[in-house]
Parts: sequence; structure tokens; C-alpha cells
Amino acid sequence: MEAIRLLIAFAIYVRMTLYQMDVKSAFLNGIINEEVYVEQPPGFENEKAATHVFKLNKALYGLKQAPRAWYDKLSSFLIENDFVRGKVDSTLFRKEFKYDFIIVQIYVDDIIFGATNEQLCKEFSSMMQDEFKMSMMGELKFFLGLEVLRDATGMYLKQSKYIGDILRKCKMENASSCPTPMVIGKQFIAEGEKLQNPAMFRQAIGALQYLTNTRPDIGFSVNKLSQFMSSPTIDHWQGIKRILRYLQGTIHYFLHIKPSTDLDLTGFSDVDWATSVNDRKSMAGQCVFLGETLVSWSSKKQKVVSRSSTESEYRALADLAAEIAWTRSLLNELKLPLLRKPTLWCDNLSAKALASNPVMHARSKHIEIDVHYIRDQVLQNKIVIAYVPSTDQVADCLTKALTHTRFNQLRDKLGVTPSPTSLKGGIRNNIP
Repeated sequence: MEAIRLLIAFAIYVRMTLYQMDVKSAFLNGIINEEVYVEQPPGFENEKAATHVFKLNKALYGLKQAPRAWYDKLSSFLIENDFVRGKVDSTLFRKEFKYDFIIVQIYVDDIIFGATNEQLCKEFSSMMQDEFKMSMMGELKFFLGLEVLRDATGMYLKQSKYIGDILRKCKMENASSCPTPMVIGKQFIAEGEKLQNPAMFRQAIGALQYLTNTRPDIGFSVNKLSQFMSSPTIDHWQGIKRILRYLQGTIHYFLHIKPSTDLDLTGFSDVDWATSVNDRKSMAGQCVFLGETLVSWSSKKQKVVSRSSTESEYRALADLAAEIAWTRSLLNELKLPLLRKPTLWCDNLSAKALASNPVMHARSKHIEIDVHYIRDQVLQNKIVIAYVPSTDQVADCLTKALTHTRFNQLRDKLGVTPSPTSLKGGIRNNIP
């Protein structure tokens, strides 16, 4: 989903309108190389050979080869028509003209595309409809369960209908709202009275994890509770209900993708050291901004126990550097080179020094070699590590539960905002 958010941010920057099309029965277009035989479907038997089986010439829904066969068919068609496939993102295609270009992003049978010249979009649509059975869906407004809206201040991604569905399935549609998704200082442990219907808990977690594609403000809470999927307790279910009550009060909040004239790439990483009472592992959070727009984020428990806060912050910086490198490579494929080196913001001076100084220290010599990737990036002058005070650390809300005031401040910085007046009622006004 990061690639989709980057594409939308890129489209706003170059003032490009994005369109959407859907391929009908996409998997039936794929050619399979393996020998696959199927029984004759009931009611459609060949009277002369009723006991025979059919050999497939093309893919069918249900075959494990079908998705790959469809991708190969579509990508081959685009490449034959002079599109260049991305090396970082193999679902991204670009075609250059003398003064213009067209971008195509595919996601199974859903296709997003846009061009710097509207005529190119019309030609691409005609080309695709001549080759495949497709339905043109107009401007990008609804994609993979995400509602896309636009006004003069940028584009907005939301999942209000999806939230409503979750609330109804969990019988929480009439619940009172609460100001934050988790109570500050709340500790969840593995022990406790087991939930009688653990499937309900797992379904709720799965739904909430998909919701984090547009709602980073619940990222920490959802990740924290997802650590108890195997044996959830009643206390864990109360944590789910707390998130749902928070969503009840913020059901119409958007992720704002803002226009920007200065597309610097910046990242924030933070860690709550040894926070897990079950195994003393740390919770790490990171977020990546392109200009003023949040394009990538994560909240997850680190895989190993860190012996100090510096060590855990250093590991988080290394993970952030890897995400920044991927984002930078994708921007290069979009032909959007950065004018300045990406800046990684950290609120731990010792971790900053460790990342910037390639010297072996007694307290850090045990750290895995792959974590020193961050040092290599600094030595190659590809990134800059900078200090940010803890009060301005945006990733703080991805590592722990916060007070109402602090949580609202950081939520605003992440770009999660209420519906603007121009979009209330679904009206699309003041389009640039």
C-alpha cells in the first residue's frame, strides 16, 4: 500500500489526475505452461466423451498459477507497447514521450493510471479495452476498500464505510466514543481468563490491521493486541473494544495527502525500550514523510531483546534506513529524484552517535552485522542522522499509549484529520 500512497503524492505534485479501470474475469486471460486437467462441470458434459477430462489451455480461478499467469499476460502486453516495468516495484509501469509520460500501477485486476497529457489517458484506455474486457471507472475514487476524495488542499484517503462494517460485526455501532485507542499505562499480559470465541478476536484484529492502511493513529494499539492472537483473553477483547470506541468517534477521519512544492524525504524512528512485560522486547515505531505527506509507517515489536535503550533505538534507525532506501528507489523509478539527502530523525543522542561513528564499542559489539547497515548508509553519504527532541518525535505515538492531548498533537502531525468542509456530504469542490 506504500506504493499506492507514493503514487498519489506524486500525482498531486505533478498535477496529474489518476483514473481507474477494472479487468473483468482477469485470471481467465492468463496462459498456463503446465499440464492441468479438470473434470467436466455438471450439466456441461460432452455426450460423446462423458468420462473424459478437459486439458486447460488458459488459467481458471482457483488455480495457484492463475494470479501469476494473469500478471505475465498483462505485463507482457504493456512491455510490447513500450512500457518500462519498474525494478523496485514490478507492478509499476511507465512510458515516456517527448514531453509527457504515463504511469500505470496494477494491483491484480485493478489498474490505476495517469498521465501529464489527458490524451494519453484516453489512448491507454482504448488500447486496454481493445485487448481485454474492461470497465472504465473514471477518476480514482474507490480502490481496494479505500475511498479517495480530493479538494484544493490535496487528496484524502478514508475507510469510513469499512469502519462501520467492523463496528456492526462486533456489535459496537452504538457504543460511546473515547478519545484515544488505548488507555495510557495499560499493560497486556498473556495470562488471564481465556476468550470463549477466539475467532471473533482474530477476525477483529485482521480487519483492524487492514484499516491501518489509512489510520496510522491506531497502528500501535492494533499491533500490541495482535501479539496475543494464539490465545486471547477477555482483557485483550476489552482492548479491542477500546479501539472500536475510539473509531466510533473518529469514523470520518481521513489520511491527508498534501500538495507540496518541496518533496524532501524524511523519517522518524522511536522506541519504547523493554516495554513488553512478557519478554522485555522493545516496541519500535517509524514513519516516512514525502514533503508534508505521510507515505509509510510501522509499529512493531523488535525481534530481539536489547540490552539498552541506545541499542534498541539503533536497531530502529537501521530499519528506518532500509525503508528510506526503498522509498528513494521507487521515487527514482517515478523520475522524481531528491534534491537533498533524506534526513532520519532520532531522539536518542547515543544512538545517533553510534550510527554516525564506525567504531567498535564494548556495549555494542554484540549487535548483529546487518544492523550496521545504517552506518554504511551514513558513510556513503546517502542519509543524514539528526537529533529531534522527544517532544517533537512524531513516531512516539507508534510506540506507546499517550495522553489525550499528546495523542491529538501527534495524530495531527501524521496527517489524520476530520473531514474538511469541502468534502462533507461527498461533495467534491474546488478541484485544482
